[in-house]
Amino acid sequence: MDSGSVALLRELLAETGWLERARELGVALRATRSPGGLLLVGTPDDEPWHLTAHLADEARFSGLAQLTPTLVRWAPPADAPAHLRVGIERLERAARGETLFVLAEREAPVPLLERVDDARRTGATILAIEGGDRELAGLAHDRIEVPRDGLVTFDGAQHLVSAAAGEPERRAGLRERLARLLEKVSGPQLTD
Repeated sequence: MDSGSVALLRELLAETGWLERARELGVALRATRSPGGLLLVGTPDDEPWHLTAHLADEARFSGLAQLTPTLVRWAPPADAPAHLRVGIERLERAARGETLFVLAEREAPVPLLERVDDARRTGATILAIEGGDRELAGLAHDRIEVPRDGLVTFDGAQHLVSAAAGEPERRAGLRERLARLLEKVSGPQLTD
């Protein structure tokens, strides 16, 4: 997806809440403390190559080295280059200051959930883009759920989050902060 397509998608989603959620997750990704500390993992049958490439681009374009992801793979070939040979056992060494970003369009398998739980216990921040997995949602510090029949596809959500992660940080004004606080305290405003 090119920058023009992302801009069009943003315009179409301006009033839906998707952009705000993508920005929140993007800001959370930026909180990773060091290059290589953003661990990106998918399910055994769906490794997040596409998002890895986009986050690497955003890291380069924005000058935010902490956005450079480490792709964690379930069964990397032994002869793969070092950056493509990081296996699932890397999650055992996840630590405070690192972020584990999980992508699971369908239900996450138990071995992945166990490793995510272990990483959370050692202090890693857990973020997710998921398709309605309650167990993964319960482990994540922050997440975006992408319904199968929703406005945004799973791939589209990844594009929104990666683009938001590379955006320059903007400070919310007093009105915006108060509005967010009011919404959290009173709940969202319902329209007829």
